[in-house]
Amino acid sequence: MAAQAPDQESGHEAVAAVHSDELAITTRKRRLTPRSPGQKTYVQALRDHEMVFGIGPAGTGKTYLAAAMAVSMLLEGAVERIILSRPAVEAGERLGFLPGDLNEKVDPYLRPLYDALYDMLPATQVASRLSNGEIEVAPLAFMRGRTLTNAFVILDEAQNTTPVQMKMALTRLGENSRMVITGDLSQIDLPKGAPSGLREAAGILSDMEGVAFVQFTAADVVRHSLVTRIVRAYAAYDASRSGEGDLFGPQR
Repeated sequence: MAAQAPDQESGHEAVAAVHSDELAITTRKRRLTPRSPGQKTYVQALRDHEMVFGIGPAGTGKTYLAAAMAVSMLLEGAVERIILSRPAVEAGERLGFLPGDLNEKVDPYLRPLYDALYDMLPATQVASRLSNGEIEVAPLAFMRGRTLTNAFVILDEAQNTTPVQMKMALTRLGENSRMVITGDLSQIDLPKGAPSGLREAAGILSDMEGVAFVQFTAADVVRHSLVTRIVRAYAAYDASRSGEGDLFGPQR
């Protein structure tokens, strides 16, 4: 199911519709409400679906809101653990050239996930929950062969998965679990010519019952206003080169 934010509302009516207490996410340190129509659609999808894809540009809150929902459900006892993962692929870098042991090599790739956790929970709670296994932050490769039950799973930067990795990740879902897959198809760092698992999954699963796809746009960017303009400029440039429209077709 592909979902996009409605564009009929404007001004104060749109603000009122977005900032809904019914969609508030409560953690130990934050009480979050959606700040854009796309975020509203996303939070509703997180509440209603066991598997959600959040696809769109940086700064739209895809990972942050997913982490907030995961922490909220953990505190409520709806899940027993949180698993945060991303593929260890970044622009122009390879793990083998980084100093240190395996944990030290992969830590820079996982740091944004830690940052989100520390925004949601006191540092002492993050440390204790990491220590006892209630929260796990690990590279995607560590997920192979596992069945993730009673868990809230977030796969971040999913545009950098291969099709094989994406299929492996999606099939880890176990009983009483939820999975959120986030990514930006304009920032693929895979080797040239390598297909993106996120792009393939969007084509295969977009109409599957129980799976929600939320497409963010530049209008949902909640960072500095300049970021919104940058995102729009790059989107226009990419569209002029490829002639391709939005992943899920024209906005409704």
